Amino acid sequence: MATYAIGDLQGCLDEFNELLAKVEFNPLNDTLWLVGDLVNRGPDSLGVLRKVHALADSVVTVLGNHDLHLLACGAGRELRRKDTFGDIIDAPDRDELLGWLRQQPLLHYDDALDFALVHAGIPPQWSMAAALQAAREVEEWLRSADADELLLNMYGKEPLRFESTHSPLDRARFTINAFTRMRYCFSDGSLELDSKEGPGTAPLGTIPWFQHPARVTRGQRIAFGHWSTLSQSEEDARQTGIFHLDTGCVWGGRLTALRLEDLSYHWVESHTKAAFD
Repeated sequence: MATYAIGDLQGCLDEFNELLAKVEFNPLNDTLWLVGDLVNRGPDSLGVLRKVHALADSVVTVLGNHDLHLLACGAGRELRRKDTFGDIIDAPDRDELLGWLRQQPLLHYDDALDFALVHAGIPPQWSMAAALQAAREVEEWLRSADADELLLNMYGKEPLRFESTHSPLDRARFTINAFTRMRYCFSDGSLELDSKEGPGTAPLGTIPWFQHPARVTRGQRIAFGHWSTLSQSEEDARQTGIFHLDTGCVWGGRLTALRLEDLSYHWVESHTKAAFD
């Protein structure tokens, strides 16, 4: 039995199948952890979503920003020029697929493995318990009859810092941005949501969320994706407990898996190059 955490798929079905074959994944015994962004930019978002959905109880996936954007488009938001999941919106099984996707968490934590799974990161000021509580508040909303209200109003950067006195929508927007969009933050834990390149390119006074000196989850092992321009050595990951898995498959990089039981890495080279940079 093995548990494999895999980086952003983004519609790269061929590489996904190749990686599963390489690690000899057996859905009867093994489990997949997917860091989110199953869809968009790549060539076969519908195929990826159908495959992950069919894996049923052998897969755990958290929601990424592209997955949430797909749900918003399913609720009526207009697709953007760069979106490549129109085939999902038009698919005969779209309601089943989107209904399933709405049930997925923003944050997953496994006590037995002592591992957390999230798409972008966990704000440095939150403990794991606080992060799970914030995630549950949003997840319950997404699974409710009022989900469209959240999906159509989650866009925007404000607030950049979480306050319990904020409105439910503002709290939800911060939580979504933190878990699915964050790369850098400021010293007070507020989010910086504009910079997408690697460390050394962000505005003065910001730091990668996982390097914040007062991060409450320091010592907690966390697998995440989202940041294709972030470079990390395997040694650094094992030393820090921060395992970055988005190795840019959709941009011509690799699709990477981490076996959680022994922290071994496995990958396949991409043969996809997204049409839009």
